[in-house]
Amino acid sequence: MRLVLPNPGLDLRIPDHEDLDRMDKEEADGRPKWDNKAQYILTCVGFCIGLGNVWRFPYLCQTHGGGAFMIPYLILLVLEGMPLLLLEFAIGQRLRKGSVGVWRAINPYLTGIGVASMLVSLLVGLYYNTLIAWILWYLFNSFQDPLPWTQCPLNDNGTGFVSECQRSSTVDYYFYRVTLNSSTSIADSGGIHWPVVLCLLTAWSVVAICCMRGIGTSGKAVYVTAILPYIVLAIFLIRGLTLKGSFSGIKFLFTPDVDELMKPTTWLDAGAQVFYAFGLGWGGLISFSSYNPVHNNCVQDAVILSVITGLTSIYAATVTYSIIGFRATEKYDNCINSNIITLLNTFDLPEGNITASNYEAAFNRLNGSSPEIVLGLDIKTCDMQTLLSEGVEGTGLAFIVFTEAITKMPGSPVWSVLFFVMLLCLGLSTLFGNIEGVVVPLKDLNVFPKKWPHEILTGITCIAAFLVCFLFTLHSGIYWVTLFDNFAGSVPLLTIGLFEMIAVVYIYGIDRFNEDIEFMVGRKPGIFWQVTWRFISPLIVLVILVFYLVTQVQQELTYLVWDPKSEEFPSLASVPYPGWINGVIFLLAGVPSLAVPVYALCRLFFICCKKATQ
Repeated sequence: MRLVLPNPGLDLRIPDHEDLDRMDKEEADGRPKWDNKAQYILTCVGFCIGLGNVWRFPYLCQTHGGGAFMIPYLILLVLEGMPLLLLEFAIGQRLRKGSVGVWRAINPYLTGIGVASMLVSLLVGLYYNTLIAWILWYLFNSFQDPLPWTQCPLNDNGTGFVSECQRSSTVDYYFYRVTLNSSTSIADSGGIHWPVVLCLLTAWSVVAICCMRGIGTSGKAVYVTAILPYIVLAIFLIRGLTLKGSFSGIKFLFTPDVDELMKPTTWLDAGAQVFYAFGLGWGGLISFSSYNPVHNNCVQDAVILSVITGLTSIYAATVTYSIIGFRATEKYDNCINSNIITLLNTFDLPEGNITASNYEAAFNRLNGSSPEIVLGLDIKTCDMQTLLSEGVEGTGLAFIVFTEAITKMPGSPVWSVLFFVMLLCLGLSTLFGNIEGVVVPLKDLNVFPKKWPHEILTGITCIAAFLVCFLFTLHSGIYWVTLFDNFAGSVPLLTIGLFEMIAVVYIYGIDRFNEDIEFMVGRKPGIFWQVTWRFISPLIVLVILVFYLVTQVQQELTYLVWDPKSEEFPSLASVPYPGWINGVIFLLAGVPSLAVPVYALCRLFFICCKKATQ
């Protein structure tokens, strides 16, 4: 039984197969072309493999039982990510348009899907380039020895070190106070931090230059930005494996906590991570695929990119946890050595009497003979598992955990430059897709005059985005970045993905879609694709979306702040968001999510009014 909703005029809005062949041979559609298949694949890989693979995926592995998280992630990557990835590739290649043009061609009432994708790409691009600005700041400051975050600065009168730094750590202080000069609340803007503004200007200038002529320039840049991170990750993996304790981190990563598989939040986070990992719903992949030849094998592309994305996530997590294992071992050894010195001094024992190898036995012996003395000592609890499981989310993993570990390595400036060059490449290659997902829809929506060249549109977009990004240069900027990260790319992406599948399967028509793929590739999609497109993938996305909304509604909205006056310091203090933040969240998550029904209703109202006046 087929269920396809009425869609009058579809054949008039899209070219038939003969027209596609003719357009492809004559290149009459006027769209840019990829120089070769490798350039296209590298651009897609660069777009999908971003900063989230280096810090978001490892953090989720840590919070959900290590290897246990990889099981639902890889399952949903196949059942949710790969089908939607092929859907975006195929529909873009078939209709030869960007994210707005594709959905408007299927049905004008679906134009809101493209608008939603454009809004998400813009919002994510805003905070994503702010992260690149921070990366540039660290990169610029890595060309000195010692690194500036290895020691606390002197106080104003030069008689000692800054108290705030001594109470926390050098890497925390450098990130929150020197780099960002963070305020203690999102409501306390504190003015503009000008060093970040300069880095942000540099970041947007680089993006504008690379994207100035669309894939003509960004397609060349991906040869560096997409390949270099893999080389740097390999170098870090080799270096990481030579560090003491690295295998402890890797073992922790790949040791599954099976109980986590029973928790719904593990599967919810895995499903959301698939959208992050593929860049689904952002519109960039649809634009990229529209530049392909008509008979490009998009099915093969989807499978290749899925394999690369899944393996890269695991590869990056392995590198990250080799460094985390080294860092945890350093902390564990320092903790043990501190306790040993305390025991040696208290009991007046000769140096070497207690070592790391006999510490446990010596401690138990002294505690058994003199429990009242040991009880009064400042003996710290040293637990390797606790140190390995200390989760540092998002930006903290790159700017705190990695920078701290790098300071312990010989030749630390070289490793710091390598690390931040890698992050810069990862961020830029993803941002190329974001800009593509904004500029092409703006052209399709006729926001700018058609005669304006692509260079001017890209320049105007980047200038406007730079001005909006001043929000992130405030002293409260990091809290705004966190807010954008939490809400701009969560519910909207799931909503867009759901609407995309409904549009293709039930409005464009799954049979027509199958015939299109057979025409482009030479064979019809198999049973796996049929079942996932029609039932499994939409159901998975719907369940994740509903459960995500339910859990968000039930939770109190809080965020972490750097506050030297709080009782939790040097740990970040968790404080509730002010009431007005709900309005901001609605703009970030609600507006893109509601773009599809709102646009359809506005169009219906406009048509009804037009008919009434006639």
